[in-house]
Amino acid sequence: MEKPIVELKQVNKKFGDNYVVKDMNLFVRKGEFLTLLGSSGCGKTTTLRMIAGFETPTSGNILVEGKNVEDKEPYERDVNTVFQSYALFPHMTVYDNIAYGLKVKKVAKSKIYPRVEEMMDLVQLGGFEKRYPDQLSGGQKQRIAIARSLINKPKVLLLDEPLGALDLKLRKQMQLELKRLQKKLNITFVYVTHDQEEALTMSDRIAVMHDGIIDQIGTPDEIYERPATKFVATFIGESNVFDGTVKNTERGVVTVGIEVGDVKTKGKEFKTGEFVTLSVRPEKVKYSMQPVPGFTIVGVVRDYIYVGSIVKCVVDLANGQEVKGEMRIERLAGQKLPKIGEQIFLYWNIDDSVLIHNTDQAVFQAVRDLKLV
Repeated sequence: MEKPIVELKQVNKKFGDNYVVKDMNLFVRKGEFLTLLGSSGCGKTTTLRMIAGFETPTSGNILVEGKNVEDKEPYERDVNTVFQSYALFPHMTVYDNIAYGLKVKKVAKSKIYPRVEEMMDLVQLGGFEKRYPDQLSGGQKQRIAIARSLINKPKVLLLDEPLGALDLKLRKQMQLELKRLQKKLNITFVYVTHDQEEALTMSDRIAVMHDGIIDQIGTPDEIYERPATKFVATFIGESNVFDGTVKNTERGVVTVGIEVGDVKTKGKEFKTGEFVTLSVRPEKVKYSMQPVPGFTIVGVVRDYIYVGSIVKCVVDLANGQEVKGEMRIERLAGQKLPKIGEQIFLYWNIDDSVLIHNTDQAVFQAVRDLKLV
């Protein structure tokens, strides 16, 4: 495998007694668009700031092109950062904002102008050179901030929620623009966001962070289709999540007893009696008016939500309780659907659900060992 352009080895970051990043091992390939995804406080921005040089790791190593940089100043690293706040100089024109990095490096004026023009065309803002930041829209400001970061041709561009201040329509447009730029320039992007859809749309790989650790790293389809932990299953998109116990396993088919009945799924290395979490996406859930072998989940249709060509059906489970929120199934509009209040049987193809080892098992075992249960 090609050597990673960015690598973190056993990196820890503490503020006081609190670990913000714990034993992180991460590599980023050259030309890759890698996203650090997670909720507020998970450590993703701190990780980015350590790569950039704005934070110093408590321990561990950070390498860029195989060289340790954790003790180097930000300007000594071949990386640039784009912030959510744009950080443009308000008293400078667009031209001067973009040219600033080259002027600091004392590049000849004759070489600066064509480089700035190239960047302006790249972000599709040619002709805006004489404007000031307060004469630009939010999307234009962000493009200028990106152009200013790219003009020095960094090996790695770090982006800290750069689209967070934009409205929804503009944000979606800028997502496509950023991906286009990244592919055209073949620059490595490390991108921070809390927006799952944004990460799925733009990334080559996603690292899902939770409480300072990476729960799972993989391609968007791997993260969505095969979540490795309960957190990933609940954090990425919509999912129906059930906690239960393995009742038996036979040739890779696992029967799981959940609160409202039994279900079947695929799974390896699961033991009878083990606590597990089962995740199934709404679009994978099916219904029948008759019992389905291997599934004993009975529910009552509570409501329908029409979303264009898709109909979402909200189902109350047979015991009258909701398990991890509402149960949703999706069907094409125009198809005959059960009536509200009608009883249905829920099931799915066993290949379409994901069985996850539940960390509650370890907690229960520890408590039992202490003879508290």
